[in-house]
Amino acid sequence: MGSQGGGEGFAAVIAAMMAFMVIIVLVSLAIQAVICWLLSTCFQAIPQQFRKMEPGMVWLLLIPCFGLVWNFFVFPRLAQSFKAYFDSVGRTDVEDCGEKIGWAFAICVACSIIPYLGMLAGLAGLVLLIIFLVKAMGLKGQVKA
Repeated sequence: MGSQGGGEGFAAVIAAMMAFMVIIVLVSLAIQAVICWLLSTCFQAIPQQFRKMEPGMVWLLLIPCFGLVWNFFVFPRLAQSFKAYFDSVGRTDVEDCGEKIGWAFAICVACSIIPYLGMLAGLAGLVLLIIFLVKAMGLKGQVKA
């Protein structure tokens, strides 16, 4: 009877750990989906002729592993799309529209899978993501409908 109690306790711990892991994955996916939605709305705000990528293509970031590579396309192209639009209306005060930040973010995300370096690269990537999103949302608000 004593060994059964230990087995039930162990099973409960395993079940709790599995539930925790599922919650972490679901929260992570929800955060990624919100980021994709924000990026997609930015692409949608840019007139068609200046877009370097269609808004729906952003959602490919949700594909595991592929998203690591797709970051190198989505983030710089969003900045390039904003730049093309603002150049067309004669705005020179927007600099590169966050293209360098987008490249740095993509590099940090790619480096985050490297052992030991990953934690630092991941934290730097998080900071760069926030900076990029704030910049992109600000630029989105400046695009004339």
